[in-house]
Amino acid sequence: MATIDRQATVMALAHALSAAERGLAVIPLSRTKLPALRSPHRDPTAPSAPTAPTGPPCHGECGRFGHGVYDASTDPRRIRALFAAAPWATGYGIACGLPPHHLIGVDLDTKSGTDSSTALRELALRHLFTIPPTVVVVTPSGGRHLWLTGPPDVVVPNSASRLAPGIDIRGAGGYLVGPGSRTDHGVYETAPGAAHLSPAPCPAPLLRLLLPPPRPDRTTRSGHGSGLWPDDAQARAHQGDGLIQFVLAAHTGQRNTRLFWAACRAYENGLGPTLTRALIDAAVHTGLPLPEARSTVASAARMTPRRPI
Repeated sequence: MATIDRQATVMALAHALSAAERGLAVIPLSRTKLPALRSPHRDPTAPSAPTAPTGPPCHGECGRFGHGVYDASTDPRRIRALFAAAPWATGYGIACGLPPHHLIGVDLDTKSGTDSSTALRELALRHLFTIPPTVVVVTPSGGRHLWLTGPPDVVVPNSASRLAPGIDIRGAGGYLVGPGSRTDHGVYETAPGAAHLSPAPCPAPLLRLLLPPPRPDRTTRSGHGSGLWPDDAQARAHQGDGLIQFVLAAHTGQRNTRLFWAACRAYENGLGPTLTRALIDAAVHTGLPLPEARSTVASAARMTPRRPI
């Protein structure tokens, strides 16, 4: 049976009600960061296993608590009832994707030695966006949650390390652990200087990265085979020449940035192995040291997903 820490529960409820005043829908969480209330659709003879579904999954239509993020609410009376039903709760979760904020959470993890902050900076450099000042929550392990808002007509899915190792996305159907929550590993806290901020709009280039990639069209214009047509090969060769010229045109202060951007474009389009030597030579020609040029291209190769050919 869960140990009840009434002071932690009272504080979690207070933080949850404060978040609800700002339009953020909340649910109670346990010390394990999971929803505090278990599903009501469980086999009573096997409490650790849910009841076998006999129809569409219930998202709260039954009127009972225990549907995870689907219980989330901004109604103070409902929130108090949720916490009353879970007196062992020591934290609260904030549902993502709901109006009015349509919250998107960027979870920068620190586990397994990943440098997710550097990975995000490289993504921003490659795709030409910056993260605006926004709410930042520091996790007990030293990670960070960045709060952003999305358009009301765009559904951002949850993902784990799809953008880069250590970067998880909390979107529709997901939740973020709210600041002030107490877990087995410590307390989630708002980063210094971020308490007065509101969630900032997600930069458009980043939003495009968060959406599911379009399904690749594996057919060719002839309807059979998957080889490149001559026109395609010529276009790719022209693109490679353009990337090399882009690097050669770099001035002092631009060399590393331009090389990284060009190498990313090359690897995204399957030209990386072919252009690596030429891109490095072009960067060295502009004055970038050879070891730095090699390191920059290697970083682009690690960070860039290949498109299907």
